[in-house]
Amino acid sequence: MGLVDFIKKQFIDVIEWMESTDGVLAWRYPFEDREIQNGATLVVRESQMALFVNEGKVADLFGPGTHKLTTQTLPILTNLKNWDKLFASPFKSDVYFFSSRQQLDMRWGTSQPITLRDKDFGAVRLRAFGNYAVRMADPRKFHTEVSGTRESYTVADLDGQLRGLLLQHLSDAVAQSGIPFLDLAGNQIEFAKALSEAVAPSFEALGLKIEGLTVQNVSLPEELQKILDQKIGMGMVGQNMGQFVQYQAAQALPTIAAASGQGSGVAGDAAGLGAGLALGQVMAQSIQQGLQGASAATGAAPGGLKPDEIMATLEKLADLKAKGILTEDEFSAKKAELLKKLV
Repeated sequence: MGLVDFIKKQFIDVIEWMESTDGVLAWRYPFEDREIQNGATLVVRESQMALFVNEGKVADLFGPGTHKLTTQTLPILTNLKNWDKLFASPFKSDVYFFSSRQQLDMRWGTSQPITLRDKDFGAVRLRAFGNYAVRMADPRKFHTEVSGTRESYTVADLDGQLRGLLLQHLSDAVAQSGIPFLDLAGNQIEFAKALSEAVAPSFEALGLKIEGLTVQNVSLPEELQKILDQKIGMGMVGQNMGQFVQYQAAQALPTIAAASGQGSGVAGDAAGLGAGLALGQVMAQSIQQGLQGASAATGAAPGGLKPDEIMATLEKLADLKAKGILTEDEFSAKKAELLKKLV
């Protein structure tokens, strides 16, 4: 080696990584033409790990601390370089630093609805989104499987792959949780736990660990949500016909008031509300009687209503017709139906 080459060559005494950019998972120390001095110091800070790679072969891994590089602290590298005694000359080796701290607020979500099987509704198309954190768990595996010889590797480089793994295991998570769709929104913590457990092996295969996964929203596409609303409504009918019909009547008040010319303002609203509730009560009573079936009782009409109750119902219907809420045809049909029960 000439004098100029000797002067140009630099020997490294301290190897360390000062993280200046967020989101970096792996970083290769820039040796260029420099060599590592015998007895050099390796500084690995908290939330860091350092890996020596010799001619493409993974060697020694160091955790947080200050390490003096000797044959005792580099046993694998010593074997690869066939050092049978303490080395006295500088040597060359690639050194990669890895960040083991949590990379926070990584987002996941369904760009399109995912079809899942639900025990209550059969097949449903589900939308969901949330966030999660990831950290380095196995630098050797990450270097071999992911980062390789690149100068640096960031979470942004992995974002699409990790999000894809989460969505791929979404259906497995729903199945393993055993939580019906209707209960998913109220059990998001359990759902997130199931999803985290389902995807963990895929992350581990990359040398990573998933942590802090959250499910922030679970929903159906709009057209399926309408069908679900109808099914919920039918469930309400089965449980309490009276409440359901009164609710439907109250919902229809603006349309009824407009059609009957009730007018606007507090007085008109109050009149409409009273009429709507009365109509709801009449309809609920009639439908409920039909669902329960006719039952014969002493002093009662075959329809299950006493004569005075039928007359009271007719009076209420006549009042609703007078207010324009019921048409003449609707009133006549209902009147005929009730009068038959008096025969």
